[in-house]
Amino acid sequence: MSEKKKISILIPCYNEVENVGPISEAVTKIMTDELGRYDYEIVFIDNSSDDGTRDVIERLCSKDKHIKAIFNVTNFGQFNSPFYGMCQCTGDCVISMCCDFQDPVEMIPVFVEKWEQGHRIVSAVKTSSKENPILYFLRSVYYKLIKNMSTVRMIEHFTGFGLYDKTFINLIRELDDPIPFMRGIVAEYGEGFNMIEVEYEQAKRRAGKTHNNFYTLYDGAMLSFTSYTKVGLRLATFLGAICSFISIVVAIVYLVMKLTNWYGMEAGQAPLIIGVFLIGGIQLFFIGLIGEYILNINTRVIHRPVVVEEKRINFDTDTDKDNK
Repeated sequence: MSEKKKISILIPCYNEVENVGPISEAVTKIMTDELGRYDYEIVFIDNSSDDGTRDVIERLCSKDKHIKAIFNVTNFGQFNSPFYGMCQCTGDCVISMCCDFQDPVEMIPVFVEKWEQGHRIVSAVKTSSKENPILYFLRSVYYKLIKNMSTVRMIEHFTGFGLYDKTFINLIRELDDPIPFMRGIVAEYGEGFNMIEVEYEQAKRRAGKTHNNFYTLYDGAMLSFTSYTKVGLRLATFLGAICSFISIVVAIVYLVMKLTNWYGMEAGQAPLIIGVFLIGGIQLFFIGLIGEYILNINTRVIHRPVVVEEKRINFDTDTDKDNK
């Protein structure tokens, strides 16, 4: 009798004390009732929760050896933690999903079916969402912009929810990227892994509050923008040239007005003042944009670990060594 294939379910979490228990129950039920022919593991990677989430996870791990946990020493952000967790999974494929039930557990059998058909990456793409319609609209605008500006074919409304074969997991283990952007990595290499997109509707959070705010959304947007586009720097170059030309024209016009006293000196000062403020504002904007690129470069040069663990539970020692 052949050995069962193993499916890893990765669930990143941060302050999800109300959701970790129900999500583990829901995933376990799916795996035992509908996918009983597979072995499985449920891996929680916790980003330094302080609301009791870790206590619940430890109780779950003590009751079921299929449930494993990695506790981070601090919050490493919404991109590093899931990426690191995927690299620590031991299954023949990894399914990454949110802890708050916005990623439907009912999609797991759909992913596995596509995987068995030969697709080594199954990307879940939102066709609609029960979240705030304004937020969904803004996300749509962002995805359109980044798709049109990116050097690779970005996937619209793809959050990372999906299935990844172990061959792809082996690839991302070798990338050695201190600030990995999973959505971009999947878009860049997906075609080589026979990627397929599967549509779904995003549900509302089951419980708790979202941890996304303006800063986290901005951070994600800038990471994708500076990692996968050149348009920002090109705009700075082109608009810088245009502004230089405008500055020369304004300087010449003002010089002529001053020498001829055309309409008086007071009137002649208006173009100069407008030019200074306009060009100064544009310069400050692009200095900030270039700063984002430099911050990205600086983070990669420093090359700190993607995640630093505090401890892990229910992992086999030999497997730990292989995955680190």
